[in-house]
Amino acid sequence: MKPALSVILLTTLIGAGQGLFLALFTVQSYALVGLLPPIAGSAFYVQGSLIALVLLVAGLAASFFHLGRPERAWRSAAQWRTSWLSREVIVLPAFIAVLALYALLHGAGWTQPILAVPQGPPIDASVIVGALGTVLAFALFVCTGMIYACLRFLAEWHTPLTPVNYVLLGAASGFTLAAALAAQIAPSVVGFLSGWAILITLLAAIGRSASLWRNARLKPRSTLQSAIGIKHPAVVQKSQGFMGGSFNTREFFHGVAAGRLRLAKPAFLLLAFALPVLLLAAGRRGPAAPLMQAAFVVQFGGLLIERWFFFAQARHPQNLYYQAVS
Repeated sequence: MKPALSVILLTTLIGAGQGLFLALFTVQSYALVGLLPPIAGSAFYVQGSLIALVLLVAGLAASFFHLGRPERAWRSAAQWRTSWLSREVIVLPAFIAVLALYALLHGAGWTQPILAVPQGPPIDASVIVGALGTVLAFALFVCTGMIYACLRFLAEWHTPLTPVNYVLLGAASGFTLAAALAAQIAPSVVGFLSGWAILITLLAAIGRSASLWRNARLKPRSTLQSAIGIKHPAVVQKSQGFMGGSFNTREFFHGVAAGRLRLAKPAFLLLAFALPVLLLAAGRRGPAAPLMQAAFVVQFGGLLIERWFFFAQARHPQNLYYQAVS
């Protein structure tokens, strides 16, 4: 498939925003039950929420560049009963609204307890909104991943590993960003967040490696014979199927050399997983802020390459007819 920059930015930016919110609410939840010391002030939650909002809105804005008729974007929500894309279009703005409310509650200081649970911690409005946001964040991860996992004819995507990896990769970048933010304004939770960032990044590396291992062993269901309906054992393609370019030849094939495609895999494995883990581990022992920030920048760059490879690796069956040239 041809990787679209707008979709690459959409999925990586909103993934980091979702992961950052999950990191914020994880810290709040742990502090609520006494597993972490409470963070003084609300700056960590407010600034973190605003950064997450910027990432989500930027991802949403990037998606419009992929639309032929942006003024009709609202129609994409009409098929929510059967389309994962429609569900994503509904869940994303809902999550943005809840995240904005979460930031407002912390920024305005409306965190007084409103509900007392017997033998439990006091619950304020931000906890309720944060729990709702957590549900929406995971729902958005699933919707985004299932847009691709539900496509049976693209075997590289049609696997439960696709939504699982969307969750893990987004959470990894979000927790890494939260650790970088904490190193600036909430040093007491840097160790907690960086530890979770390392763990989730390692889990993401395992999940992505599993999908690479699976995809490398896929056997195409279609052949040149089935593509053109001829059962002769010796079929050789002599032309692309068109005298010139067309939508089929442009939009369903990445068009880059095989060597570049092979280089993308070790590049994103190094940048998205190996180097961030090393930088996060070093930040737990040395100057935290610059190392944590470097970890996020390196990891996000690696995720951009990973998402490009995710799209480019998918082999559309129509390319048996339209792309190969003898």
